[in-house]
Amino acid sequence: QVQLVESGGGLVQAGGSLRLSCAGSGIYFGIYVMGWYRQAPGKRHELVGTITVGGRTNYADSVKGRFTISRDIVKNTVSLQMNSLKPEDTAIYYCNVDRGGTGDRDYWGQGTQVTVSS
Repeated sequence: QVQLVESGGGLVQAGGSLRLSCAGSGIYFGIYVMGWYRQAPGKRHELVGTITVGGRTNYADSVKGRFTISRDIVKNTVSLQMNSLKPEDTAIYYCNVDRGGTGDRDYWGQGTQVTVSS
């Protein structure tokens, strides 16, 4: 039923930028708090940030000031603009409906790989 597809990942040098997009089918993002999450090699799952129905955002301290989450109601997408990327940002990035800091267990997609080289 619900499918989430992340895109936009790639390989960039430190200091560069990437914009990730999350598209949903079988779900309308506009009525949920949405979140971006990441999992780096050898690291545990981490909440990157969230955006509420009203567009209010919150970010992890590690990305605050560098990352921006936004919504496109018409396209039913959620984006993650990443600037001033650091090697420690290297991870697989996922979007999901946020359930108090973690994604809905039934909705996880494949994620998109972000690799930041030094």
